[in-house]
Amino acid sequence: MDYYNFNQDGLIFGTLEVLGIVGLIMIVLEAAIDLKLSREKWPIIWKSFTVALISLIVCAFGISLIINQVFKEDPIISLVYAVPLSIMSSAIVIPSVSRLAKDKKEFMIYESTFSDILGIMFFYFLVENVGVESANQVIYSVVGNIIITIVISVVVSYALVLLFQRLEGDVKLFMLIAVLILLYAIGKQLHLSSLVIILVFGLLLNNNNLFFIGKLKEFINEKTINSILKDLHLVTRESAFVVRTFFFVVFGTTIDLRALLDLEIFAVGLGIVVFFFIVRFVFLKLFFLKKSIFPEFFITPRGLITVLLFFSIPEELTSLTFNSDIILITIIVTSLVMTWGLIKFGKEGLEEGAPAPLEDTGLSYFLQRMSSNTSGTKDVVLAEQVEEAVEEIEKENAEEDSESKEEKDKE
Repeated sequence: MDYYNFNQDGLIFGTLEVLGIVGLIMIVLEAAIDLKLSREKWPIIWKSFTVALISLIVCAFGISLIINQVFKEDPIISLVYAVPLSIMSSAIVIPSVSRLAKDKKEFMIYESTFSDILGIMFFYFLVENVGVESANQVIYSVVGNIIITIVISVVVSYALVLLFQRLEGDVKLFMLIAVLILLYAIGKQLHLSSLVIILVFGLLLNNNNLFFIGKLKEFINEKTINSILKDLHLVTRESAFVVRTFFFVVFGTTIDLRALLDLEIFAVGLGIVVFFFIVRFVFLKLFFLKKSIFPEFFITPRGLITVLLFFSIPEELTSLTFNSDIILITIIVTSLVMTWGLIKFGKEGLEEGAPAPLEDTGLSYFLQRMSSNTSGTKDVVLAEQVEEAVEEIEKENAEEDSESKEEKDKE
């Protein structure tokens, strides 16, 4: 970039804030509409939520201590930089665990999704309250903010679902996303936790059978809601893919590969990764005393969210001593460890009858990955196909009956 005299503070970095906000909205929405709530899944949900929350907090404060000691940075700034490094990337986890046993796969999907959502909220709560001096004031502000935001989110989400199921046209999904972005912007102006609005809407849409009960059930058309949900899955995933691609390209322009040869920086990055796995081992063992924690132990990659939040750090909280190559080291090392763990221990947690990820290649594996869906919309599509097949069979039987009747009449 310097060779071509390209101004890195120019247009490309000027668009990062806007694209970053859109990316966060799409990622939280994608994660929310992947979360299926039910009484049967409650044990997995609360365990994954607890592991994600405690791991996030412990990792954030532990890494901030490392940054503070190594780079002699302010404790608050150290914590701001530590939070993105503490978040597991669901964008990497979800496709990587598709062949694991059902309980292991669901736990990893829920944990990585909760890690994304909680990490993003923790980061913005920290950034927005960094100037507050009183701890009590911070607690009251955060708790009050969350309660008000949840109440508004529930009301707005019900209204959006009822409104958009009645809209006709081919562009209503992007209109819905535009409305969500508008609500995010309004929430920011009112100093609300805007991402909670996106989270509640996604949960309500994907779990409409839990939220629309009694008389409320009369106001929704399940077939229309399922159709919107199916299309929204596609749009959010495609949009999130574009954001991922762009951000990793931009992140690459900020990396000086020569810094990777700096043994001190590499040692710090490696030390942070080791800390990840120590924390992960302790908490997985606490919650799964009698069960194997492999290969889940190795699945804690850092990725898109880490990069997005790193670029979202306000200028007044920017560190002059922290080396961004540490982020690259953590992303590469955690991804390599995850790959090795899945190859080495993947068969232990493999779904019965499923081939190992690296043993099943070619078209069948590609089609399976493309058709995988954690939200349950796949069942809806299958049901529609079965219904169409039954109608065709009934039609053929009716035609055969009419033909046989005509032959009898002729005789």
